[in-house]
Amino acid sequence: MNKDESKAVTEILHELSGTSHVQVRSSTELAAHVSEAAEDEDEKRTGNGQGKLRRRTDYRAVRNAPRSLTLTPWQIIHAIGLGAAAARQGAGRGLAEHWGSLRYIQALEGSQGDYLQLSSEGRDLLRFYKATQSGEIGTGFASLLAERLIRSRYPDHSVSVIPADVALKAGWTLRSTSGTGARPEPLQRRPHFFVEAWQPGQPSKVLLVSSKGTHSSVQQVHKQLSTASAHVDSVHIGPYGTVPYLLIGTEIPKKESLALHILEAPGTTVLSPSGETSEADLDLTLGQENRVADVVRHAARERERMTIPGFQVLPESFNWLSIVLARTEAATLTAFTGGGKPTAQYLTKEQGRRHFQHDVHANTDRLRDVGHRIHDIDFVGTDHIYRLNGTRVEAFSGLEKSLYMHLHHGRVNEYRHEVHKLRDQWPGSSTAKQWSAVSIRADGTVLAIRLQGE
Repeated sequence: MNKDESKAVTEILHELSGTSHVQVRSSTELAAHVSEAAEDEDEKRTGNGQGKLRRRTDYRAVRNAPRSLTLTPWQIIHAIGLGAAAARQGAGRGLAEHWGSLRYIQALEGSQGDYLQLSSEGRDLLRFYKATQSGEIGTGFASLLAERLIRSRYPDHSVSVIPADVALKAGWTLRSTSGTGARPEPLQRRPHFFVEAWQPGQPSKVLLVSSKGTHSSVQQVHKQLSTASAHVDSVHIGPYGTVPYLLIGTEIPKKESLALHILEAPGTTVLSPSGETSEADLDLTLGQENRVADVVRHAARERERMTIPGFQVLPESFNWLSIVLARTEAATLTAFTGGGKPTAQYLTKEQGRRHFQHDVHANTDRLRDVGHRIHDIDFVGTDHIYRLNGTRVEAFSGLEKSLYMHLHHGRVNEYRHEVHKLRDQWPGSSTAKQWSAVSIRADGTVLAIRLQGE
């Protein structure tokens, strides 16, 4: 190994653990600009014969919004990887998509004012790749901001950020099966996440998140957030238009620091089931449902009602949704550790169960194939050895061992009880002995990286 190359890579890995800030912007002016962008878009659509988009218009500035988000680049990569872990877009059964987050190792850096920005490596992109980068970085920042905002509002709760598409597939077919053309727009436009604030044995609080990202100007952020307001209108929990949501846009300038723009529709939707007294059994294996993609919308006179395309969960199905959210999160966590049969047990057919039914590592039906002790905590998971600028690097993704064993054996209730007790006890250090950068989340997952052989 060339010593200069090794030193350079060591510095790159060290920078991943450096703390930086990201500006958070929310104001009545932002809401007004988004509304103006929505009007402009609808005017163009009307002129083209497409008709106006169906949107939520009750957004406003976020109450008590933080002025900045403090984090490390490695935490962003952790969030991106966790969000991609349960994806089934390629032959890697989600694991390849998960490790794809490592493409951002050299993309972000702290500026002189300790604000996060694109590095020279991150700016040097082919035009066609910018949309992928802005989308993936945007969802990573959005999940972290949403989690921290909701955690600050419900400090006695645990908070889970769950991929909406994966969760929705437990009840609806999101792809067209007829082959006769495109589905209605409200079925094509969907939020990115469910955010669930929960306590064991208590009904969860839930909201939606739609996220966007752009390398362009703030005016493009306004346009993207106006489109995001249509994405959240496709999903309704309880009566039409009552579930709260967040719209988050990540502005990624070429030379200036990043900024997060956020609006919200405040409120509280509690998954308290109608006519049921028993709590949802999260260990219950769910079958694939084929729900009708219709939303009941009452007219102004209240006596009139109509159905429109969309996804709606009414109170009699709140227990079902609670189980879907918890088991989709369990699938995401086990996929992050390496996928395989432990993940397949939590997914329905439409959610991609078959893509995880065969383990991708030897003997992983018993346990993940790698174990590491980090901050005196035992984690199990999988690793990825690859070359960074010619130097061999090891990245490890895993879950705290006892929590993993609960999920490995289908004990979601026990996982949630235990991880809830631990939510304020995880080490906050961004480095560890023998590891250059470490991120441990409140869900018990870890992502760590180092030069191979350290």
